[in-house]
Amino acid sequence: MRCEKLWSMFRKKDLTFFTGIPDSTFKDWITFLNNMHNKGLKNIIACNECEAIALAAGYHLATGRIGVVYMQNSGEGKTVNPLTSLCDPKVYSIPLLMMIGWRGEPDQKDEPQHTKMGEITLSLLDVLKIPYKIMPQGEKEVGDILTEAVSYMKEKKAPYALILKTGLFEEYNSLKNLKTEFEMTREEAIKTILDNLDGSEVIISTTGKTSRELFEHRVAKKQRPIDFYTVGSMGCSASIAHGIALEKPNKKVFIFDGDGAVIMQMGALATIGHYKPKNLYHIIFDNMSHDSTGGQPTVSSTVNFEQVALSCGYKTARTIITKKELSEELTEIKSLEGPVMLVIKVKKGSKKDLGRPTTTPIENKERFMDFLSK
Repeated sequence: MRCEKLWSMFRKKDLTFFTGIPDSTFKDWITFLNNMHNKGLKNIIACNECEAIALAAGYHLATGRIGVVYMQNSGEGKTVNPLTSLCDPKVYSIPLLMMIGWRGEPDQKDEPQHTKMGEITLSLLDVLKIPYKIMPQGEKEVGDILTEAVSYMKEKKAPYALILKTGLFEEYNSLKNLKTEFEMTREEAIKTILDNLDGSEVIISTTGKTSRELFEHRVAKKQRPIDFYTVGSMGCSASIAHGIALEKPNKKVFIFDGDGAVIMQMGALATIGHYKPKNLYHIIFDNMSHDSTGGQPTVSSTVNFEQVALSCGYKTARTIITKKELSEELTEIKSLEGPVMLVIKVKKGSKKDLGRPTTTPIENKERFMDFLSK
């Protein structure tokens, strides 16, 4: 299906307000929405799926119209709270249309972190008593489903869901690329950091390409992958690392994080700053984009992570741009008392043949725990 055609159908149904978190399942659709922002539609880049539900609720309260919330099914679980305590007919009875990317669809090959949610995507909607339809390819069928969905939402004043499988949309290549003309790629920054560590450090890496690049570098250097690769749970790597740092005060704990992930769970910075683990070093690779889902922008271009970290109680926070600065800062920050934040501005994108961890999550966990115990 062409994105332009679907937009035409949405516009006819007065569905012009969009918000959510990108998913690779329908990255072309999100790219289209980004390009069309303020050209007949409004697309709000949300920090997380709960915020997106609340934004759509606010839109409805202000206008009486129905908002559209897009997400990967991993975020479906996160939305249970606002769906049940805000939008449900037994509370405020707020209609909204959910577009949910179906990762981990049963009988389809996908990464292990998507398996469970893929299995329960539809049954969770059943539990929530939210009706849904799996989006077909045919334009007439899609039009009929939208008519049914809008009719239901207006009559029942309640949410409705559309389930999107991989390959639904035709390729859409008109993304207005955000300029990230910095010196380093994220991969180069990761290599520079590892070259300046002695191997005793504990590393927890965020979901997506950061973990993939870290794992691939370990393999290329014939090093045993002993880091914790947070393959799912976007935004949670900082809190995982915080828990480890509190229990292993004699080990230096490094977080390899991303701007989108930090923004998604920014409250974790306040918790870290409050408890002040002296051995925690928080590194953010900031390319102002959701790199793993197609390069859609985050809102980090307006976020000063340094000021946020210091306001939350971090002892030190710095931003660097060049490889030389990075090497110099790494030499110094290892001697500083944490929590420390280092924001590294990097280019958007990664190499096309980037691999994935070849160990299972369970194997990763067991190796990591063995490393921590020594």
